[in-house]
Amino acid sequence: MDTLEIQHATGFRPKTTILRLNGALTLATLFDFQDTLRKPGLEDTIIDLSEVPYMDSAGLGAILSHWAHTQRNKFHFAVAGPNDRVKSVFDMTKVTSVLPIFVSAEEAEQSFA
Repeated sequence: MDTLEIQHATGFRPKTTILRLNGALTLATLFDFQDTLRKPGLEDTIIDLSEVPYMDSAGLGAILSHWAHTQRNKFHFAVAGPNDRVKSVFDMTKVTSVLPIFVSAEEAEQSFA
């Protein structure tokens, strides 16, 4: 069975939370991720996918749902470090035109300024 580890880190800006995911982001693993995204106090968010080997449509849906939440509440949002396999999911679904995607979490946070 797949597992997904979620590490929380505070960015350089106190309102920025970096969620570093390690493992596949799929229907089987996304419930803890969704719970994390629903916790109060989560404002500016960077989802670091550099250790995510693959993601399915359920994982993409969870990311898009949180992106929409940040847009409604005027928070910053970014995705960082997706590998080629994860990028292909973004490309196939054409979300690259709306999701801010960066090479690294540091680059993503710099875009928040």
